[in-house]
Amino acid sequence: MASEPEKVVPPVEAPVAEPEKAAPPPSTTRPTDYFAVADVVLRLLVFASALVSVVVMSTSKETEMLPYPRPAKFTQSPALIYFVAALSVAGFFSLITTLGSLYSLIKPGCCAKIISHFIVIDVLLLGIVASATGAAGSVTYIGLKGNTYVGWEKICTLYGKFCRYLGASIGVSLFASVMLVLLVLLSVYSLSKKIPK
Repeated sequence: MASEPEKVVPPVEAPVAEPEKAAPPPSTTRPTDYFAVADVVLRLLVFASALVSVVVMSTSKETEMLPYPRPAKFTQSPALIYFVAALSVAGFFSLITTLGSLYSLIKPGCCAKIISHFIVIDVLLLGIVASATGAAGSVTYIGLKGNTYVGWEKICTLYGKFCRYLGASIGVSLFASVMLVLLVLLSVYSLSKKIPK
């Protein structure tokens, strides 16, 4: 009997294991600290408003022809001089603290120490800006309304442009005061988040 040829069975291939998907590399960027970004933005707003307020107050000059030419300018009032000096200091320190805040945004390890210093500076600046705004506001109010009890006449009827400049400058400095209050609150809140519980 003739033997049948053996059937050759092809070898069974082992199932190929799919390569495991490699885990994505760990992210090298850290999450955005929105408090630090808000801090930088508020500091820039304080700087901008202080700068605008000083420029508007410094350019407030008007000359009226009364019997003879009489100029009205901010250097004639000690309160307005104090206002320009105080807002200049506030603008300078807000620029410095903006740079420090940007540094702490780039290198977050030193953040708690910088924030604690910023709180002190911001509170001092708030006091200075608020007092200067109040002093300039009182002088401007007397110029606008006068004081009949002591015989001080209104000057804003004569020097309208000068008074508008004063009012605009004081309004912008009030905005700077509000931004400083928000900065103090934000700094205190950010520092309280860093305290271990």
